Amino acid sequence: MNRKIEMTLESSPVNVSHDTYRRECQYTRGIHIEEQEFKAILNSMCHDSRLYFDFHNPRKEVKKGTYLNGHSGLARNIYDYYKTHYNIELTDIINGKDFYVKII
Repeated sequence: MNRKIEMTLESSPVNVSHDTYRRECQYTRGIHIEEQEFKAILNSMCHDSRLYFDFHNPRKEVKKGTYLNGHSGLARNIYDYYKTHYNIELTDIINGKDFYVKII
């Protein structure tokens, strides 16, 4: 699995559909995570965190090429996962700013 992980800054916004709000969200920063690694992050979430993730990403498959809506709870889960498993601190992700996740 990929151990080099960092926030990506986009020169133009990336649109990600938010079916719950029935609109497109625009993000200028994101993170690219391998499919199996992101599934491990999802599996490590508590029940409430997973419900909130599903609220922001209803009916979205976690597969290569999928874009997901990020939120502060997901940011914390991603941060904790990489800190615990690889001793990587992604402090840029837990600053409260919106972001997308691209599954690679």
